[in-house]
Amino acid sequence: MPVYVIFDVEIRDIEQYQEFMARVKPALEQAGGKYLARGGAHKVHEGDWQPRRIVLLEFPSLGAWEAFYNGPVYQGLKAIRDSCSSARLVSVEGLK
Repeated sequence: MPVYVIFDVEIRDIEQYQEFMARVKPALEQAGGKYLARGGAHKVHEGDWQPRRIVLLEFPSLGAWEAFYNGPVYQGLKAIRDSCSSARLVSVEGLK
């Protein structure tokens, strides 16, 4: 079943973050993931959540997401992401 990953990102250095984005997209696609939303306009309708930049990904399964996230390629790119931004992220299984 598909898995959706939601990132809430605060960017501190846009130039370095753009380098991360350029390098992560092909790695993500190779792992079977795809972007569903990336930094578009958003609006909070309930609650006190104050998201900054929302990124929504879809992977074919939880295993595919975790293999990508914990794998050496993404962990190397994550070091770039962590140096120029901070993020909260969750994954949620979709419906069959």
